[in-house]
Amino acid sequence: MITKLNIYGMTCASCAATIEKSIGELNGVKSANVNLATEILKLEYDETKINNHTIIKTMKSIGYDAELRSQTESTNFGISGMTCASCASKIEKAVSSIENVTYASVNLATEKLSLTTSDPNVLSKVDEVVSKLGYTLYSLEENTDQEEKKKNELKNIWRRFIVSTIFTIPVLYIAGAHMLNLPLPQIIDPMVNPITFALIQLFLTIPVIFVSHSYYTIGFSSLIRGHPNMDSLIALGTSAAFSYGVFATWQIIQGNDSYTNELYFEAAAVILSLITLGKYLESLTKGKTSEAIKKLMGLAPKTATIIRDGIELSLPIEAVVVGDTIITKPGEKLPVDGIVIDGRTSIDESMLTGESIPVEKKIGDKVIGSSINKNGLIKYEATRVGEDTTLSQIIKLVEDAQTSKAPIAKLADIISGYFVPIVILVSLVASVLWFISGQSILFSLTILISVLVIACPCALGLATPTAIMVGTGKGAENGILIKSGEALETTHQLKTIIFDKTGTITEGKPIVTDIVTTENIDKNFLLFLAASAEKGSEHPLGEAIVLEAKKNSIELVDPTSFEALSGLGIKANLDGLDISLGNEKYFETQNIDISKLKEDSNRLASEGKTPMFISNNQILLGIIAVADTVKPTSMFAIEQLKKLGIKVIMLTGDNKRTAKAIAKQVGIDYVISEVLPQDKAQHVKTYQAEGQKVAMVGDGINDAPALAQADIGIAIGSGTDIAIESADIILMKDDLQSVPTAIELSKKTIRNIKENLFWAFAYNILGIPVAMGVLYIFGGPLLSPIIAGAAMSFSSVSVLLNALRLKKFKPRTRKKETL
Repeated sequence: MITKLNIYGMTCASCAATIEKSIGELNGVKSANVNLATEILKLEYDETKINNHTIIKTMKSIGYDAELRSQTESTNFGISGMTCASCASKIEKAVSSIENVTYASVNLATEKLSLTTSDPNVLSKVDEVVSKLGYTLYSLEENTDQEEKKKNELKNIWRRFIVSTIFTIPVLYIAGAHMLNLPLPQIIDPMVNPITFALIQLFLTIPVIFVSHSYYTIGFSSLIRGHPNMDSLIALGTSAAFSYGVFATWQIIQGNDSYTNELYFEAAAVILSLITLGKYLESLTKGKTSEAIKKLMGLAPKTATIIRDGIELSLPIEAVVVGDTIITKPGEKLPVDGIVIDGRTSIDESMLTGESIPVEKKIGDKVIGSSINKNGLIKYEATRVGEDTTLSQIIKLVEDAQTSKAPIAKLADIISGYFVPIVILVSLVASVLWFISGQSILFSLTILISVLVIACPCALGLATPTAIMVGTGKGAENGILIKSGEALETTHQLKTIIFDKTGTITEGKPIVTDIVTTENIDKNFLLFLAASAEKGSEHPLGEAIVLEAKKNSIELVDPTSFEALSGLGIKANLDGLDISLGNEKYFETQNIDISKLKEDSNRLASEGKTPMFISNNQILLGIIAVADTVKPTSMFAIEQLKKLGIKVIMLTGDNKRTAKAIAKQVGIDYVISEVLPQDKAQHVKTYQAEGQKVAMVGDGINDAPALAQADIGIAIGSGTDIAIESADIILMKDDLQSVPTAIELSKKTIRNIKENLFWAFAYNILGIPVAMGVLYIFGGPLLSPIIAGAAMSFSSVSVLLNALRLKKFKPRTRKKETL
């Protein structure tokens, strides 16, 4: 079973490593991945060996609070169809009797079922029982509680900072006034009243430590358990400063005034205030990295106008069920996915595809929930509701991607696991060595505190996940859904991209491209004959001819007889006219002379079109050519890929001549034609065997094995569900320009991650030696613990700000015009 938990109390990458290690060691846990940026633990475990309660209990034992992200143990559902208290009682009794349901309560007024169960798999049984009773169960949104907790947490950190600052500023002024010749009342002047001078600083520092108690409770408990984290470093450093200040105050009370210049209260107070400010900025910035999810969640409308039993009702979106008829007026958002059953309109789907041009919709067309109806009133039938809607699926995909780890993060994870213990050891060794060398206790203490405070595992832990969060979110904004951090990283390494032809490079829908007639034959008359003959055909080429006739408002007649000849063509009788329509081979068997149009036939075939001859009573009348036309932007997309240095290949089951003609149109140099569906994956393996990272782009069921085999499978969003399921990246636009955009985004995201890791490592590699006093050895300055605290706070924020630069990502200019 796979589940996710929200984690509270993490402060750095060491926390994440501690949780992964502790939970990963539990019997029955297969994998445990913690994302510091999203504060989510993703778990895979054997539910026969361990349950969620044990996992949460273990989390608490190591110092962190946790709760299930998906409320499987206690869940609220909506119920439609209830009319009285008897309905509620009946549902409550039936659900309560289900095995593993420990509590069930139905509220008639709110039409809600509150359910507690130890087995999340029982929910399908609940749905079945409720349905059998004649009612409909539907899910409710549960995101608001989580958002509220985040907001309250941010407010709490800000309050702590304000309180800390109120007490820290006077401490800092009192401690430094006499050194900077600033005015100071006699009562606290160290030269006149040293005891008051020391005690007032002590009393002002205590409230700062009190409001910052979480650093000490988490830090020391983590240290005692053998898994120290960033809070442990802060707790040790500021405790050492405060404890030495208390010792110095005692010495002053005993009459030893030489300690008036060795009070360390201001260092402890300022460090705690600065770190709390850094924590606030970090939380604020982390919130901005997940804005893509918030934007997506905010897209869904709250209500829907539906027709039930002939009555128009306005209901909460949660009450919409599959099969409902929904009315959407101009300017309104579509509540759920469905199929248009009445009306015409244009719909803005930019929230999903990133494409600003509205899409025309008519009866029979699919519409997507949360898109905007621009100018016409439509009625449509709901086909997907709740978690099944396209928007909900996108949100889930993006969330999964943001909680996943990229391979590049492994180095940072390994180092973070050892980082804090090494820093504690280094600080102690450096402090002792300076003391042995003849320096004072105060000097050695300065070294100890500075090293403890300047070290920052947070920057290491945030470097990768924050960039992945922004990168995947930016992809979603541009209609590119990247399923995992690993896919995002691998994409920038691609050297070869293999494209399926039909429905990927081409539209996937054959259309009439040319009509060539013999002398004295009108083109519309030829189209009338061909379309009427094909009226009873289900062949895609025949359907294309019928569609072209309808476009030209040509009225057709029903054939009095019809015969389809597999692989050759058709025969039909139209009011006494014997019409034959088919390929060259068919006309040869019929002994019909096609020499007049042979040259035209060869030319059309060389252009990748399928020429079909038409005759009446053995007399050739003309040719109608049908082709699966190239998408308007395919050539531009392939041109962009070549500029990126990527080898582009077309893989198709079509014949060699058609395949080469299409490839020539779009600028593809390498073509593999006449490939059976089951052999596509083998061709992908062949290129992988050469050591290349290979992507496969396709849309059909027959592309699924190749998509799964490729290092990166890219599915066109309009394709089949199985192709989308097999892919690593899904393109919501039916447009290949998203392929180079995905590669560009991957390159920029990975570069951003590398920059983050560089600065995180560089900061610690340079900062810790400076704090140890290396510069002081060569006559340079000694780093103040206060400056070390400020630098530590800034390091995390700087990494987050660098990740946010990805928000400025824009795809290259997209080509709109047709070929």
